[in-house]
Amino acid sequence: MADSFDLLIVGGGMVGASLAHAVSGQGLRIGVIEAWPFDSSAQPSFDDRVLALSWGSRIILQAMGVWDDIQVAAEPILDIHISDRGHFGFTRLNHLDEGVEALGYVVTARALGQALLQDLVNHDAIKMICPARLKSFAVSDRDVEVRISQDDGEQVLSTRLLVAADGGNSLVRQFLSIPLKEKSYGQTAIIANLRAEQAHQGIAYERFTNTGPLALLPMRDDRLSMVWTAKDDQIAELMALRDEAFLLRLQDRFGHRLGRLYELGKRVAYPLSLRQAVEQVSSRVALIGNAAHAIHPVTGQGLNLGLRDVAVLADLVSDAAQRGQDPGDIELLKEYANWRKKDQNSVAMITDSLARFFANPFGPLRLVRNLGMVGLDVVPSMKHLVARQFMGLNGRLPRLARGISLD
Repeated sequence: MADSFDLLIVGGGMVGASLAHAVSGQGLRIGVIEAWPFDSSAQPSFDDRVLALSWGSRIILQAMGVWDDIQVAAEPILDIHISDRGHFGFTRLNHLDEGVEALGYVVTARALGQALLQDLVNHDAIKMICPARLKSFAVSDRDVEVRISQDDGEQVLSTRLLVAADGGNSLVRQFLSIPLKEKSYGQTAIIANLRAEQAHQGIAYERFTNTGPLALLPMRDDRLSMVWTAKDDQIAELMALRDEAFLLRLQDRFGHRLGRLYELGKRVAYPLSLRQAVEQVSSRVALIGNAAHAIHPVTGQGLNLGLRDVAVLADLVSDAAQRGQDPGDIELLKEYANWRKKDQNSVAMITDSLARFFANPFGPLRLVRNLGMVGLDVVPSMKHLVARQFMGLNGRLPRLARGISLD
């Protein structure tokens, strides 16, 4: 007989684990299928990459009861300095102007993973199914029959709602033959940690260049996380440079605002593209996080967008559970998709426009964007709207995003 669940999540990374946390107190039986053992030192989603969490994501995680464990490893972003390399335009955002403790936070994926997973493994309502791999699934009117493979062979599970949180190459999305809208930026992000002569003082720098944005984010112990976007045909040369030569090239792109840059860590390169699933729900199936969308890293919105997916789906599933309704009901899933559409499309449009607009060397456009940044810097009402967008506070917010626990 198949092991049965109310909610089965494929993917135990940051978004999948967050969803399990968010709905764990609703009387539902939850399963999480993950290809790796639930050990944050092995799980590739919880490596040493650095993540930017918005103020809105802090509210969600705090309402879920996990923020205190994350905060001890997080560095607050107090200010954001935005500029256009070699030109006069710049804008500054400040946490005091927005009446918040921080505009966001910088944390390693490993620290976030440890906070998310430490309570899940012993939670009575959650079954960790790992290591396991999805083989196939079949949807009926009443449930989804899911076949997985483990070391001791194949098993059959059933669930009323199947959630795909299995990343950009989602098997669930592929099995459903849901197409992607996709366009490449012709850019790759190089990510690494480093240090600077001068203390970062909680300031995040976003510098637009003719090859793409360059960000330096504040980390604990006065380190910095670098996200350097360059053209695809430049990546092989940059990655091949010795650390000293790479830092000199980086210094030329960023400038000397923080003094000399030094002590470069391991570099990793990620090709960039805009990807959106044409459909995010199907009969008894929902896509969340990178399984549903992947955006340009400019402004660091990717994980935050996924956490807002979690907050909305958890809100609707929680309501259904309280009413004794089916969490896999297609009308519930359509409401989820409609609720998330505006936010997802807005963030995709903003990040796509910024990445393309600021990389365009056309003189009149360059003048317009620099005048625009200067204007933004001196108009508090416009700056407030931009800051709220980056903090994830615009639009219709579910309970978790308003700081209200679902328990």
